[in-house]
Amino acid sequence: SAEPAGAPIVMLASRLLWSKGVGEFVEAARLVRSELPEVRFVLVGEPDRANALAVPVEILESWKSDRAVEWWGRRDDMPAVLAQASIVCLPSKYGEGVPKVLIEAAAAGRPIVTTDTPGCREIVADGENGRLVPPADASALARACLDLLADANTRSAMGRAGRARFVADYSIGSVVASTMSVYDSLESGAA
Repeated sequence: SAEPAGAPIVMLASRLLWSKGVGEFVEAARLVRSELPEVRFVLVGEPDRANALAVPVEILESWKSDRAVEWWGRRDDMPAVLAQASIVCLPSKYGEGVPKVLIEAAAAGRPIVTTDTPGCREIVADGENGRLVPPADASALARACLDLLADANTRSAMGRAGRARFVADYSIGSVVASTMSVYDSLESGAA
């Protein structure tokens, strides 16, 4: 869907863990909003209470009350949630698998700002469907967001490129075809 009208939303949707870059996201939000106060930064998700790296609810509530970010909590309607975003952000500080939220963001046609870490860089081609920034660098994260926020046409083009990349590499059909290709090569090698 097209980017919605109104104040732009930069969204981080994940388990709310420090290792997912939640602290850097909030710091970047403060930096961006010092220049563009109308931009909304939104956290979607819950802390994983069984994980020692979970962001405490008290901190999430304090960020929410001081208006650094909005905290929407856990949501089960991710297509509708992602449709509200102008930019999807995942500033992870560790090697992910392939983050589902980045695949979903690409499928939704949203530009992505994420870190140049394993898993994240497999979804984002820097400058094509989003921006890659160094991990644990809130200033670089803020600059990448500011660059994209300054140009709706670039956001739209990156969103289209992300959608094309999703269809080519991550849709059910492409994943099944790749899997069958592996099976075929294994079968022909065993013969």
